[in-house]
Amino acid sequence: MKIGLYFGTFNPIHIGHLIIANHFAEYSGLDQIWMVVTPHNPLKNKQTLLDDYQRLQLVFLATEDYPKIKPSDIEFKLSQPNYTVNTLAHLQEKHPNYEFSLIMGEDNLNSLHKWKNHEVILQNHEIYVYPRISSDLENSIYKNNPKVHIIDAPIVEISSTFIRENIKSKKNVRPLMPEKVWEYIDHNNLYKK
Repeated sequence: MKIGLYFGTFNPIHIGHLIIANHFAEYSGLDQIWMVVTPHNPLKNKQTLLDDYQRLQLVFLATEDYPKIKPSDIEFKLSQPNYTVNTLAHLQEKHPNYEFSLIMGEDNLNSLHKWKNHEVILQNHEIYVYPRISSDLENSIYKNNPKVHIIDAPIVEISSTFIRENIKSKKNVRPLMPEKVWEYIDHNNLYKK
């Protein structure tokens, strides 16, 4: 089985994340997309980052009607700070019959050379890339790498930061999230302070 790993804080998950995940599930040859909720980095200021398990719950609520998209808390179980190469090694050990690939935006591809053991990642895993409006793929050192696949996915310009700021400002951002996610956030008064 081919699994695409879509990493993010998902703080909160929104329809843009789902549009991208669903596009990869339907059009890239991947069998499933695992939305890997990244835990709070203890070295960074928490500020508006919800608790790890609340964010996982939001991803669960957002994806429960999509059989090819699954929430994953795999990084919660790994020592922090964690690196993607460690997550991939752990998953490969746990699921030796699965083939794991990374899903990332162009901006992340352009900084891949700064990742810990990026050569190992490229050697052992496919990378599926979705476009960004402001990115510069033509100058990427990875654009001709046979392990890198640029997918013509929809460009979605919605950010979790925008959603959090506007909830705090009492603006209606309900259409930007799956209904169950909005209801959970509203019911629990999240992001309002």
